[in-house]
Order: sequence, then structure tokens, then C-alpha cells
Amino acid sequence: MTFEDYWHQALNHYQNEAHIRARFPRLRTAAQLRSVTDDRYLSAISQRVFRAGMRHSVVDSRWPAFEEHFWGFDPRACQLIDDARFEQLMLNAALIRHWRKMKTIPINAQMVSDISREFGSFGDFIAQWPSDDIVSLWLLFKKRGAFLGGDGGARVLRMFGKDTFVLSNDVVRVLVNEGVVSAKPTGLRDLHRVQAYFNDLQEQSGLPLSAVSTVLAMSIGP
Repeated sequence: MTFEDYWHQALNHYQNEAHIRARFPRLRTAAQLRSVTDDRYLSAISQRVFRAGMRHSVVDSRWPAFEEHFWGFDPRACQLIDDARFEQLMLNAALIRHWRKMKTIPINAQMVSDISREFGSFGDFIAQWPSDDIVSLWLLFKKRGAFLGGDGGARVLRMFGKDTFVLSNDVVRVLVNEGVVSAKPTGLRDLHRVQAYFNDLQEQSGLPLSAVSTVLAMSIGP
């Protein structure tokens, strides 16, 4: 199917072009991505880790306490958290006391710091990454970070405002129906096949990957 086919299917379901466009994720420009400081990226990464499998509103309501007790997510400070500090934090009722997720913070702080040293800032690294190979960035996060496998890489990029598609259940259903993959892609070969499919739809539409992803999901219907 062409992008136009998906667009018309979505329009048939929702009857309103403005409603479809209102669902497009908000993106930051390259300059805006570069202006975000490393601590804000680490905060977003950590927030995404805690959101996984939990109600977002619960995590978000606790996040000011996380900001306070994790030094504003300064990557240099967060790298140094030891088990004794974690044991103290696990007694704090203001936080979400999930040991394994808390332990991801110094690991992801190390990733942010290492990339920042290499590229000047984490924001510079994110801004320069080409959207036509965004799945490779997902895989890098999975390899170098913690709790960022599965949909984690794509979801945190959405939080950053970096353009990416997301393999939601509806998007995967479309991809399977079109024979692009036979199931939700996890391996390198299938992920690159999906990337190529999205790149083609993006070229047809002139829209960002995130918007293409939204249209595909909405083509399934409410």
C-alpha cells in the first residue's frame, strides 16, 4: 500500500484531517535537541525506564522527588551512586521503590557521559543521528544503556522530541498485514526491513517518521 492509501483509511475511520494531524508527536529541531542539557536527557531516560509497565501518571507525579534525590540527574553525580545509597533511597516513600529500575540510573548516566565526551554533548549526538537509520540508535541504547530494549529506545526518543517511528501493536499489525514482517521485529534484519519501509513512506508523504507511524496506527481504526 502507498502512504495515500493509509491516509485515506485513517480518514475514513476518523472523518477529520485535523484530528489526525493533532495526533502527530511534537518534534524538536536539531538546534533545540542540541540545547537540551545532559541532565535533562538522563532525567527523560530514567523517567522512561520507570514508566515501562507502570501508569505514566503515577511515575510523573513522583518525578519531582526523583529530581530532588538524584541531584537533578547530573550524570557525573549519578554515576557514583553505590548500594548503600540505593538502600537509603529504597526507604524513601516519596520515590517508586523499584530496585532494578533504580539501579539503571548510574548505568544510563555512564552512557550519557561517555557519549557526551565523544560528541561534545548528548544533545549533539542525538541531533546529528539520521532518521533514516533510527533503528540503529534504538539498538545502541539497548547495548550501552539499561532497560532500554524492546520499545524503550523508540519511546525515549519520542520523549526527547527526536523523530522516530514506534512499533505499537497497531503499527505492527499493519506491517504484518503488508508482509513486511511476520511478527513484531526484534532482529537486526527485520528492523532494517521495517526502517526501509518507513523510509519509503516518508519519501512519499514528506512527513516525519513519527507522523507516518501515527497514520499507520490510525489506519487500523479506533
